Amino acid sequence: MLIPSAVDDELTVSKSDLPPAIDLAAQPWPVVTTANDQKRVQELRKGLDRGEAEAIVLAIERRADLLLVDERRGRRTASAAGLRVTGLLGVVATAKRAGLIDLAKPVLDELIQVARFWIGPDLYAEVLAELGES
Repeated sequence: MLIPSAVDDELTVSKSDLPPAIDLAAQPWPVVTTANDQKRVQELRKGLDRGEAEAIVLAIERRADLLLVDERRGRRTASAAGLRVTGLLGVVATAKRAGLIDLAKPVLDELIQVARFWIGPDLYAEVLAELGES
């Protein structure tokens, strides 16, 4: 799994009012790297944040099979560039379907309460209904 350096910065620089930063260095799977085409990253920064812009460019450069991005503008931009995208909710749904987690609801609730991940009430209900947890 590749993690753009901009996203690594966002994940590892904890803000005082948020849970402790993620220690990616302690994990065996992530590879933190920087996109080569920084000019393209800067062009995308006109409508996206740094992490999304670098993730999209890196995914294009590495011909990634799948890009994890949650923000609507980032998803649209990535899709327009021909990338296959999913969001965090898609990852949770895939984990449930694969039997990696028993229930999605506790995971979603923790994302909302602890990580302060915003999920609209309609989408929350839709995801749980789709997974048979309504």
